[in-house]
Amino acid sequence: MGAASSARGDGTRSDSDAELLRTLHDEHAAALWGFVLHLTGGDRARAEDVVQETLFRAWRRPAVLAQRDASARGWLFTVARNIVVDDWRAGRRRPTTSSELLPEPIEPDTTDTALQSIMVAEAVRRLTRDHRTVLLECYFRGSTAAQAAARLGIPVGTVKSRLHYALHALRLVLQEMGVVR
Repeated sequence: MGAASSARGDGTRSDSDAELLRTLHDEHAAALWGFVLHLTGGDRARAEDVVQETLFRAWRRPAVLAQRDASARGWLFTVARNIVVDDWRAGRRRPTTSSELLPEPIEPDTTDTALQSIMVAEAVRRLTRDHRTVLLECYFRGSTAAQAAARLGIPVGTVKSRLHYALHALRLVLQEMGVVR
């Protein structure tokens, strides 16, 4: 019985088909995975689905299973690409979201607000004294650069410069803490 006729009358596959599919997988799955991952924009779950569907389609076509050269890989890549394109086109025709079905925005509860306050306070504590003072004056007390300069006894340009570098340093500290990316 040849590879093209190895399906049994009851719809099951023979052991030789399973072995051919295993071989096809071993020889081409890694390359197919990388190709599909690129096509799906790095969506790993979607890429897994496409690779699985591609191999399933190969399993349903014994002639593909029997190919031992680059033509099997070419067939797999073409089928995978077509699956991705078909899904993309279907999504363009049928949007998956509706503005009527959008959930209400979740308002942070007091725990979230308290946790954010603690994290920001810790980050501010890690700044230099000069950066901390300018941030507190301008952002927490609401002073303008001129008002902050008068209160701190430094030039307006110094306030602006320190404020710029203080915000940059604060972002770095928050990144180190894992609060922001």
